[in-house]
Amino acid sequence: MTKLLKQNIAAHISLSDTEMEEFCNLFEQKTIPKKSFLLREGEVCKFEGFVIEGLFRVYHIDKSGFEQVLYFAFENWWITDIDSFTTETPSQLFIEALEDSEVLLISKEDKEYAYANLPKIEKLFRVMTQKTHVALQRRMIDNLSKTAESRYIEFAEKYPQLIQRLSNIQVAAYLGITNVFLSNIRKKIAVKK
Repeated sequence: MTKLLKQNIAAHISLSDTEMEEFCNLFEQKTIPKKSFLLREGEVCKFEGFVIEGLFRVYHIDKSGFEQVLYFAFENWWITDIDSFTTETPSQLFIEALEDSEVLLISKEDKEYAYANLPKIEKLFRVMTQKTHVALQRRMIDNLSKTAESRYIEFAEKYPQLIQRLSNIQVAAYLGITNVFLSNIRKKIAVKK
């Protein structure tokens, strides 16, 4: 089950076979059934995870009770609450499996071990952190400067396989709009075609 993880790592850094095995052996495989939580608000996040199968949503519930989806994580994606994981404070997020899922989890202690004993691993996480910051910055700019319709079109074009796996409600929560507004956008797009 570590084949996908090894491919993901190799896309970012070069490790010897020994280093790769040592690092991958630090991960624990876990099965998360559909509608189950990998993390709930108020818990301390004790892992960084790599999705090998399935689909997760990472979300927050605001004071009005509305879900705000930060991101979806599917095969070949990393998943965590980096704030809670890093600071060892209670999470403000939920991480829920939307499908039966398999993840590989690494603990903070094992990650620190890897940093100390496999120096290239720090570069791996630095590169991934930079890519995450770029994606979050772009998403913030898009949310501030683009219409909901253009954000939906870009999301559908960027993640066509995801659109098929998500409900309208989940996509709407990601876009920060209501399900009814999303339905109107989809109708409007269909008429244009």
